[in-house]
Amino acid sequence: MNRRANSTEDSRTAVRRVALELLARREHSVLELRQKLIWRAFPPADIDAVLERLVAEKLLNETRYAEIYAHSRADKGYGPLRIDRELRERGVPDEIIAPVLAGLAAHWRQGLAGLHRKKFKGAPPGDVGDEMKQMRFLRRRGFTVEQITGMFRDLKERSSA
Repeated sequence: MNRRANSTEDSRTAVRRVALELLARREHSVLELRQKLIWRAFPPADIDAVLERLVAEKLLNETRYAEIYAHSRADKGYGPLRIDRELRERGVPDEIIAPVLAGLAAHWRQGLAGLHRKKFKGAPPGDVGDEMKQMRFLRRRGFTVEQITGMFRDLKERSSA
């Protein structure tokens, strides 16, 4: 029995060591870290115990992860819908995602305009076909129809002024 207790403790020490190595490289969601540890064939019970402890010690923090991830993706030209979906896929709870995306509200307009300038030279769509092409691209990047049509309206107002 004593040997088994030492074995469990050794396994948890190994799980913790690997988890900390992964967290030293970058932030992870609980789901991502769990998947990486399972992939390394650690026992699920040991993984769960270690993850709970890392969360309690604030070494694993989903809010911090979501903020860093969302800022990084927004800086690369992705919109709120895409980032929301990606965070959900990574196991981040809704109650964390909503305030993180709300905190980036001022960033969306600027990010959308920058992406449009980069891809379409900042020119308003010439015709309906061009508008649909631009709309599809920007929607795939995760921007809402309201955000895109608002930007098109601003572009048209500036070009007619």
